[in-house]
Amino acid sequence: MEPIRQVLAVCAVLFALGASLWWLRHKGLALYGSRSFRKRNLQAVERLMLGPHCSLHLVKLAGRGLLVGSSAAGCEVLERFEWASLESQALSADPEARQ
Repeated sequence: MEPIRQVLAVCAVLFALGASLWWLRHKGLALYGSRSFRKRNLQAVERLMLGPHCSLHLVKLAGRGLLVGSSAAGCEVLERFEWASLESQALSADPEARQ
């Protein structure tokens, strides 16, 4: 009889934890597992390795684009531009997008 009580006690605790998590998520207080609710302001889009210690990084920062060069000497912003202009150039260069 004792093992049955222990199993039921564990099930009751797990049910209470699940119900608490559901209630907290329903109220918006716990955001476990859903990270898409927040807008990402900084995103590393692409990296191009130029050598063992040199690379170019394309970074999207709050609607703007940055081209960052990194080397053993450090990092430097090489170009700043509006992200929408990059997307429009990519669409106009792609022959399939014109159709």
